[in-house]
Amino acid sequence: MPLCRVKAVVIAACCAIAVAVAVPAATSAAKPRLQRSLDAIVKMPGGPPGIAAIVERGDRREFFAAGVAEVGTGRAPTARDHLRIASVSKGFNSLLAVLLERDGALRLSDRLGERIPGVLPQAEEVTVRQLLQHTGGVPDYIRSPAFIDWFLADPTAYIAPRQLTAFVATTPLQFPPGTRYHYSDTDNIAAALIQARVSNRPYERLLATRVFRPLRMRSSSLPRTTRMPRPFLHGYEIEAGERPEDVSEAINPSGAWASGGIVSTLGDLTRFAGFYVPTVLRRTRGIEGGFRPGASSPPGPGRNSAGLGIFRYRLSCGTVYGHTGSFPGYRILLAADADGERSVAFVANAQIVPGQGSPKVAKAITRAQKRAVCRALG
Repeated sequence: MPLCRVKAVVIAACCAIAVAVAVPAATSAAKPRLQRSLDAIVKMPGGPPGIAAIVERGDRREFFAAGVAEVGTGRAPTARDHLRIASVSKGFNSLLAVLLERDGALRLSDRLGERIPGVLPQAEEVTVRQLLQHTGGVPDYIRSPAFIDWFLADPTAYIAPRQLTAFVATTPLQFPPGTRYHYSDTDNIAAALIQARVSNRPYERLLATRVFRPLRMRSSSLPRTTRMPRPFLHGYEIEAGERPEDVSEAINPSGAWASGGIVSTLGDLTRFAGFYVPTVLRRTRGIEGGFRPGASSPPGPGRNSAGLGIFRYRLSCGTVYGHTGSFPGYRILLAADADGERSVAFVANAQIVPGQGSPKVAKAITRAQKRAVCRALG
């Protein structure tokens, strides 16, 4: 992957359908509105090569897809394809915090200075709750010039979590803790370091034993290398007038770690949504103030509000909770209703988000996400 294109990614931060309920394919008018939206998106100039979604309503599951999982092959996306879930990983981080609090191993009021002294000296008064709510004022290491220089030197290199926090260890807080909202990837790196410390287990093992195994998420992992498990949805960088560039295995996810490094599948994500949303939502509602103004990155459909590692998306058809994510090659949405019975797992295999890529395509993807949510709630 050329460095100039990698830098742009970092600094900016044959159709197929398989539906659980048989849908006549003779005419476009016979297809569900969501399917027509996906078909249109992959045909747009600057659109992703492929796009897919699972819509669940109780025990009824529908799978929608358009385009290809890998350019040049004609292979359609499937619910079993592995993909990088980007900042949806933050939802796993918040779930673990709630579970550890239930165990008595952690309190959301614990401060960084109490649990991981010296790791972020400027942020030792910031609490776990403020980390998960993005209200601690901790600067984002991804925007650090030193991190960008390190990354550009070798995007495939492994980096340890403590090295990520070191990029902003001496940087002052952006505001007094608890006074404002600012989305920062450093928050979830610090929260995961605390979780590993209080459980006396590596974060990767904590994920496996407390989340992946109990929820039967057999296709989910937090890798240390660029290699993707097979089969996988290839992720692409899209530039006008150029052939899509496969960036699926161009970047080591350790640079995102607990903030955005998990690999999963749409099928696994729907299992996660049913437990994550009601569990974290109950804890968020138990906190004074609950949700506050703040958007996930990229913004989710509807009006966004920020909770405890979970976002509320209010649409005209109802309200769902969850998280979005974007990583070079991928744009993700995971959302469910309050009891986790109705959910959406959505992916486009290009990082087309507001401010990056085609604005027209980015808006079309957001509209398709809204249609997927309303179909789940309908």
